[in-house]
Amino acid sequence: MKLIGITGSIGCGKTTLAKIAQGLGYGVYYVDATTRRLYYRKDFINIIEQNFDGVVNDGKVDRKILRNLVFNDNKQLKKLEALIHPFLKENLKKVIRNNIDTADIFFVDVAILFEMGWDKYFDLIILADVDYEIQKKRVMERDNISGDDFDKINNIQMDNKKKADLVDVIIDTGKPLNLLKDELSNIVNGMSW
Repeated sequence: MKLIGITGSIGCGKTTLAKIAQGLGYGVYYVDATTRRLYYRKDFINIIEQNFDGVVNDGKVDRKILRNLVFNDNKQLKKLEALIHPFLKENLKKVIRNNIDTADIFFVDVAILFEMGWDKYFDLIILADVDYEIQKKRVMERDNISGDDFDKINNIQMDNKKKADLVDVIIDTGKPLNLLKDELSNIVNGMSW
């Protein structure tokens, strides 16, 4: 099985590319979706409650409070990442094991691929990129957040310019979906595995 990573900063279109790959018939593991599901698991909620005061209310993680805490304190962010990243790595291994015999090519949609040191797992890494103003507008509209909140989120991720030097392929996602589909197909089909 060949593993293709799709990465990119928030709002740059990595999940759009992953959905296109899925529409083309490839398996896709969505790391952000897995992370979001974590916050509904009782065992994880308990871990969050033990490590972050005032973040769990009525048995639920208040993600807005947690987000404000970690985006304003790098030490708290590192503590949260130390709780989440090992789980994600184990889950990735499980996904690979479950698909290794049935998929020739498998995609992983992961924003912080390099930050977690996952680049060594992939046969090909694609960077989803787009003009900064489009990126910011997408995120503000999608997540109903302010420009300041966007900047906080964007600033904790590795800059796409740095990622561009580390990836195999860059796709500008500012194009219509049909062109993105063609481009992604051509990249996958053009690889000499």
